Amino acid sequence: MTGQELAAASRTPTHEGVKRAMAKIADILPKTPLLPLDVDGVTIWCKAEMLQPIGSFKIRGAWHRLSDLSAQERALGVVGVSSGNHAQGVAWGARRLGIDATIVMPSNAPQMKLDATRALGAKVVLYDRATESRDAVAAGLTAQSGATLVHAFGDPWVIEGQGSAGIEIADQLKAIGLSGPDMIVSCCGGGGLASGLALACPDAEIAIVEPEGWDDIIRSLEAGEILPVEDLLHPTYCDALQTPQTYPVNFNVLRQRVSRGVSVTTDEVAAAMRVVFEKLHLVVEPGGAVALAAVLAGKLQPKGVTAVTLSGGNVDREIFVKLLAQAA
Repeated sequence: MTGQELAAASRTPTHEGVKRAMAKIADILPKTPLLPLDVDGVTIWCKAEMLQPIGSFKIRGAWHRLSDLSAQERALGVVGVSSGNHAQGVAWGARRLGIDATIVMPSNAPQMKLDATRALGAKVVLYDRATESRDAVAAGLTAQSGATLVHAFGDPWVIEGQGSAGIEIADQLKAIGLSGPDMIVSCCGGGGLASGLALACPDAEIAIVEPEGWDDIIRSLEAGEILPVEDLLHPTYCDALQTPQTYPVNFNVLRQRVSRGVSVTTDEVAAAMRVVFEKLHLVVEPGGAVALAAVLAGKLQPKGVTAVTLSGGNVDREIFVKLLAQAA
C-alpha cells in the first residue's frame, strides 16, 4: 500500500481533534507570538512560527502524531518524509519520546536542515527530487521495519496538530479584545497547515499562497481534482513548499474552505523576508514568507481581522543574505 493509500484509509481530521492536539501541545510548548504589522495603513497579525524550538510550525503536527503512538508502535520507530522542517519536528518529538526516527529527505535540501535533523538524532535517507518518489522510498522503509509513517502533510494527526496554531491565533486575538480571525492567509505546500487552520477556525476565510511553479493545490482547487506539480525541476528558493501533489485527506478539507489561492514570485518572497527582518526583527525562510508576500504584493487583500502565517525560519545564511540584498 502506498503512502497516499495509507493516508486516504486513515481517519478524518476534525475540529475536536485540533482542540485535543492544542491541549497536548500547550503542555510542552509556549504559544508563539502574534505580531502586528502595518500594511498600507491596515494592521495584519503575523503568527511567528519560526520561534518554535525547531524553527517551524511542523513541531505541532509531529508531536500530536508521535505522542498518540502506542507502546508497540513506538518500539518499531517512525519514518518521516520532509525537505527539512517536518524532519526536525519528527526528530525532536522522537528524541523526547525515545523513538527511533528515520527521515527521507531530498539530496538538495538546505544543509542547515540536514544538519539539524541529524543533530536531533534522526537517521537521514536521501533521495533525488527529480527521479525518485519520497513516498515510495518511505514505503519501502516502513515495509522493512514495521515503523509508522509520519507524513509531512497527508496525515490526520499532523493536520490536527498544525491546526493548533489557529486555536492559538483566536485565543491571542481574544486576549487583546479582538474577535476573529476573519481571514487567515496560509503558506501552502502539501496543505497540512492550511487544512489544519481551516478546521481550527471554521468561521474564518482561508486563503492559500504557493510559490510560482509549485501551485499544484491552487490548480487542483480550480480543476476540482488533485493535480500534480507540472515541473518538478522548476527552480524555487521555497524548498519547504516543494510538494509533488497534495493528498485526499488535505484536499477534502481545502476544497470546502479555501476562498482564494494565489502564487508569488521570488522577488515578492524576497521583499517579504526583508520586511520581516526590518519591521519584526525576525528571520523567515522563503517558504515561510509566501503568505505575507501575497499580502504585501497586493495579491490578497486583508479582510477584517486578518492573520498571516510566518511558518518557518530555517534558511541557509547565504540564501538569506542573497534574497535580502535582492529586495533592496
